[in-house]
Amino acid sequence: MADYIIRATAAGGQIRAFASTTRELAEEARRAHNTSPVATAALGRLLTAAGMMGITMKGEEDLLTIKIQGDGPIGGLTVTADSAGNVKGYVFNPNVMLPPNEKGKLDVGGALGNGVLSVIKDIGLKEPYVGQTILVTGEIAEDLTYYYATSEQTPSSIALGVLMNKNNTVRQAGGFMIQMMPGASDEIIDRLEFRLKEITSITSLLDAGNTPEMVLDHILGDMDLEINEKVPTRFYCNCSKERVEKALISTGKKELQEMIDEGKTIEVNCHFCNRNYSFTVEELRDLLARASRP
Repeated sequence: MADYIIRATAAGGQIRAFASTTRELAEEARRAHNTSPVATAALGRLLTAAGMMGITMKGEEDLLTIKIQGDGPIGGLTVTADSAGNVKGYVFNPNVMLPPNEKGKLDVGGALGNGVLSVIKDIGLKEPYVGQTILVTGEIAEDLTYYYATSEQTPSSIALGVLMNKNNTVRQAGGFMIQMMPGASDEIIDRLEFRLKEITSITSLLDAGNTPEMVLDHILGDMDLEINEKVPTRFYCNCSKERVEKALISTGKKELQEMIDEGKTIEVNCHFCNRNYSFTVEELRDLLARASRP
């Protein structure tokens, strides 16, 4: 099943909901960064969340960035998403290894430790919107639920999961995000809370063959669920040699000359997809000539 996100409403617009399956993008991120199982779980969860949050933006140029900085061994994560379901990101320490937590699961909370979650929305205004909260558990879904409650005053229920195969590839990944809109009735809130208590884990639902549509139907099916949109989602980095060239030119003529004087080919790494770009001394001279043009 190719990765996608479902956007839906229920209870006459009192609820908005998203659900996604993201196995391929989580596996692509794992391959790109050669992440350990716990780092794969952390990155896969945050990429999944970013995809669902990103499609709530309107403009083609809008960009969502989520940063987590913690005092645990993983250090932190950074992911970005656009409004079309494209996501990318990286882990500060992709090789972190930890024993399972007390539930026998990958210990994402232990890997992140205590820290801060930041959500940055660049939607074409003069200044980007920045919301920041503390990490409540480090398990990511609970931290984003807390972020929505405190920074955006939107009561939410968020589930995120990554299930690994024994060979450390991604078996299942996905999530859902269900949000109460202003004015939601107590009756609808109570019904939703009752339904959510029945959910064990998003990855167990996906592994049993449930699609995102079936997951939402399971939770909201008796509340006039309306599926509004199906959006493809993927791990995609828009870096290119041309973009890196522009970045090198922007460092300035002095820095370029110093690189040339070293007399060696340089390599520039893209954090988001781990791709390397090589520039020979001759190519650096060409960039310096371009930087020197009026």
